[in-house]
Amino acid sequence: MDTVTVQRFEANRNRLASLAYRLLGSAADAEDTVQDAFLRWQAADRARIEVPEAWLTKVVTNLSLDRLRSAVTRRERAAGDWLPEPLLDGDPMLGPADTVEQRESVSVAVLMLMERLSPIERAVYVLREAFSYPHAEIAELLDITEAASQQHAHRARRHVTTARRTEAVDRASARRVVEAFIDAASSGRTERLVALLTDDAVAITDGAGSGRLQRFTDPERIASVLRAGFKPTSAKRRIAGGSPALHAAVVNGSPAMVAVIGERIVGVVILEVRGERIAAVRGMATASRLGRLTAEWRRHEHDAPLVESW
Repeated sequence: MDTVTVQRFEANRNRLASLAYRLLGSAADAEDTVQDAFLRWQAADRARIEVPEAWLTKVVTNLSLDRLRSAVTRRERAAGDWLPEPLLDGDPMLGPADTVEQRESVSVAVLMLMERLSPIERAVYVLREAFSYPHAEIAELLDITEAASQQHAHRARRHVTTARRTEAVDRASARRVVEAFIDAASSGRTERLVALLTDDAVAITDGAGSGRLQRFTDPERIASVLRAGFKPTSAKRRIAGGSPALHAAVVNGSPAMVAVIGERIVGVVILEVRGERIAAVRGMATASRLGRLTAEWRRHEHDAPLVESW
């Protein structure tokens, strides 16, 4: 393959990866999908491709839909043991973040709600909301009618409106939220945590890396679980491989507490804020889902830790 052809693909790589990530919720799967698209680009009769960007978008969308429809994916996600793979602010896979819709489409809350959609509804929603494709182009990309595209978009929006958020989160505001969260969680006083939570707050964790999701809904119960989780023990340090520093960061557009040993992220807690209180706490410690987060962490400068050694 000549250099110009490779460069043409590489010029689209980040956009294609951000599309695949929104469709799949997995950075690893998105990378594999983009690589598969590159192999098809290599094998294609490129002289017959009038608009390479549109051709590549269609290939990546269809490859992503194939993954969503696969028996393995359906089985994994039907079991409920699934959280989106977290991405650090600045990761090119997050893609465009200029509008509210673009930021929402990559939030953990929306990525989880999109699990309720059919694959075709998810594709229409992402193409329309995150990439501003007109329905006529979406219809052509997905081989459906324009009317069908509009109907799928309408149904998809009904499912994800509960996760609407209007404000972008910067590092300074994330640090304030995470600092308050850590202070309350490590104080040993349940009432301080309860005061931070909304009445309908939810907490979801991957079982400290066990791969089995745990879900808690009562604020008192959530506060109790968090208080116990923040109590350092030798067993926890042994599992983590040391005593992590606790940092504040922005992950998938939300404030997040990041636990770091050396330059390796061993856990992340993503906080969904509503008004002045925390509406959702989502914790992940599965090593296989923190690889890209760690890689991006090493590439970026980050603020001093809120806690030097937990």
